[in-house]
Amino acid sequence: MPEELRKKQENHERGDHPDHRRGGDKHRPRKKRQESLKPGSFKYVWRSVSRNKGAVVGMIMLVAIIVLCFLSPYICKYPYAKLNMMDSYQTPNLNHLFGTDEMGRDLFSRVLYGARYTLIIGLLATAMSAVLGIIMGAAAGYFGGIVDSCLMRFLDIFQAFPTLVLAMAFCAVFGTGVDKCILALGITGIPGFARLMRANILRIVNMEYIEAARTINCPTWKIILKHIIPNSVSPVIVEIAMTVSRNGLTSSSLSFLGLGVQPPKPEWGAMLSAARSYIRDYPHMVIIPGIFIVITVLSFNLIGDAFRDALDPTLKN
Repeated sequence: MPEELRKKQENHERGDHPDHRRGGDKHRPRKKRQESLKPGSFKYVWRSVSRNKGAVVGMIMLVAIIVLCFLSPYICKYPYAKLNMMDSYQTPNLNHLFGTDEMGRDLFSRVLYGARYTLIIGLLATAMSAVLGIIMGAAAGYFGGIVDSCLMRFLDIFQAFPTLVLAMAFCAVFGTGVDKCILALGITGIPGFARLMRANILRIVNMEYIEAARTINCPTWKIILKHIIPNSVSPVIVEIAMTVSRNGLTSSSLSFLGLGVQPPKPEWGAMLSAARSYIRDYPHMVIIPGIFIVITVLSFNLIGDAFRDALDPTLKN
């Protein structure tokens, strides 16, 4: 019995008594569990982008434009094509927030409806370029040899011309309109995606996991789709964001030159083209559509820069 009392007393002095351990744990500061995120994962990229102030500003501006674009039928007082010569050349006022054009059409309605055409052309043309470019680049990088040479020399023909000049040539061949503009911009954007994808695939095509897939007789299409493309698509994501802004700007340029979206559809470039004769007397007819073009292009550029910083390990710090 004295032996047990002596052990309890020693435990009490060392603080090893069960009651002391339970009580002590309550006062010990617990270490916060820090979740380790794998670089390149969705959570890692999103956390990096969401902490980028420029990207947040770009996303806010882009979301605002998209929301206004979808709500335009409910918040616009006047149809975008309604003519009223008595109200022509009005400066911004309470009835017409952005003023009116030379035919009395409400610029607020035309600007919001015009966002649809710029965004649709930019997104669809980029999707077309990305899909075809990724396929062609993957085939050229994986198979190499004559396939690589033929595809790259074919794409060199397109890259020999400036993008806008080549888009103008395609619009002259296909005709004008939204669908023709998407087709022209989609074709001109293929070489950039193909070369980027080819360069990434050449970097990883001889890695161990690709050799292991070949060793077990994995089908070629499965190797390309499940092993090669997913591991080389990170730079393509950045290029997609940048290409959307370029296509939106190029579509406005084509419409300004009369080769893109045609009146009376309210595309921003076409609005600038129609108002250029009145820039001195009624500058609001040019400034307001121009501001929306700048905001849209800037938003995609800011988001693209943030994705580049998140996906490129050399820019981590």
